Amino acid sequence: MDRSASASIASFTANPPLYSFPVPSFLAPLKAESFSSLYTTLAILASLLVLEQAVYRYKKRHLPGAAWTIPLIGKFADSMAPSMEAYKRQWDSGALSAVSVFNIFIVMASSNDYARKILNSPSYAEPCLVHSAKQILRPENWVFLTGKNHIEYRRGLNALFTRKALSIYVGIQEAICRKHLTRWLEIQEKNPNSQPIMMTARHLNMETSLGVFCGSHIPEHAANAINDKYWDITQSLELVNFPLALPGTKVYKAIQARKVAMHWLELAAYKSKIAMANGGAPECMLDEWVLSLADPNYKGRKEFSDTEMAMVLFSFLFASQDAMSSGLIYGFQHLADHPEVLAKVREEQDRVRQGNYAKPLNMDMMVQMTYLQAVVKESMRVKPPVLMVPYKATRAFPISDDYTVPANSMVIPSFFNSLHDPEVYPQPEEFLPERWLDPEGSASKNPKNYLVFGSGPHRCIGLEYASMNIALVLATASVMLDWEHDITPQSYLSKIIATVFPKDGCRLTFKPRTLA
Repeated sequence: MDRSASASIASFTANPPLYSFPVPSFLAPLKAESFSSLYTTLAILASLLVLEQAVYRYKKRHLPGAAWTIPLIGKFADSMAPSMEAYKRQWDSGALSAVSVFNIFIVMASSNDYARKILNSPSYAEPCLVHSAKQILRPENWVFLTGKNHIEYRRGLNALFTRKALSIYVGIQEAICRKHLTRWLEIQEKNPNSQPIMMTARHLNMETSLGVFCGSHIPEHAANAINDKYWDITQSLELVNFPLALPGTKVYKAIQARKVAMHWLELAAYKSKIAMANGGAPECMLDEWVLSLADPNYKGRKEFSDTEMAMVLFSFLFASQDAMSSGLIYGFQHLADHPEVLAKVREEQDRVRQGNYAKPLNMDMMVQMTYLQAVVKESMRVKPPVLMVPYKATRAFPISDDYTVPANSMVIPSFFNSLHDPEVYPQPEEFLPERWLDPEGSASKNPKNYLVFGSGPHRCIGLEYASMNIALVLATASVMLDWEHDITPQSYLSKIIATVFPKDGCRLTFKPRTLA
């Protein structure tokens, strides 16, 4: 055999093995070059992986959390199927703990002090929601403003949630609520099996929100179109999602849904301006806004385009839809699971309504429902509609004496531990509305722990509206319906999705209430 044209063999081998094949001499340099390129590529990849681990450990320092991060993806698998149990383990590992997902370094804050510090430090951290949020809500939306611009913009919206404004909304809310509760009974009559309530409650909330925001300026078929598309927006705002708006992706579908909603909301703003200019009486939030801008005593910005007004309403819709639906669902579930509490709610309804259950509700009547208010407050404490809100550290954030959150990291305050602190809320897992009736009780005397609506400059602007809406629906349901909870494996929040509640986790059976 011509050894110059064959693969080399060891000198101690007497004869070439049968698997030695001739290799043309002109390929020998290429083989060596390929090996060198492969070696270089592997060396670079290994260096990057080592660097990834070093950076993670440098940022993590002494915080509880995995000692090493899974290369490239980190805790991606856990984030795709989050569970309440896993979150509790993370929160209980330390007041501050660390995790990494796709090389995004995340600091989790589980104590009340650290959660409040994040929420009240706008010079160090700002809400970032999720990666796709700006694509869906639009980057120019007011919710992404910070500092003085945010404060001034928010101040101009406060008039939409005054006692006077809320009084206008009560009638709209009750009329829509009664329509939907009647529909629930009709559906139940046709199908005696228990019904998943999540999407049903979302539909009620959607029509209520659009009715309050836009009144008659938005037609019913438009409200239905927005409702049909809105689930696409919810799915796109999961904590981890494919970020590019390519056709077929969740983000792409959400943007199309937003376009549908914005079209009708802009048209409603246009119609409201015309109606108020012609001397019409205010019948919804848009009308209140237009009138407040025209008030000679109003000192803020006076000109808002139809698009700007629509973006504000769209942000309210986003804020109210998922969280408020979860709060309402758990309200129904808690009352079904605690018939003695439902009985007290009904006693209060009889007293406030003076036995006239057909009488329209008004704001004065809602204020008198103190026990129901305690029920709603306790329901949202036990099962908070929002467990955490992602923030981004805009610069190095010295959150404690011995730890600084690195700039551009996510820092996420959790509300669960604050709302289940046994020193503030004895028997924290128990549903006990009475704890809110004693002004000297630990619950009432520690408002800093009640982070259901957040804290600081980005605290929920519509918290009174949200609480009132849940209370109004439960009040109306308590006099119109009886219901039972069909307990399922998902009834008590084992999985967490964007809406905080499994799509068919809570199943109820309704029937008309029989009055003695």
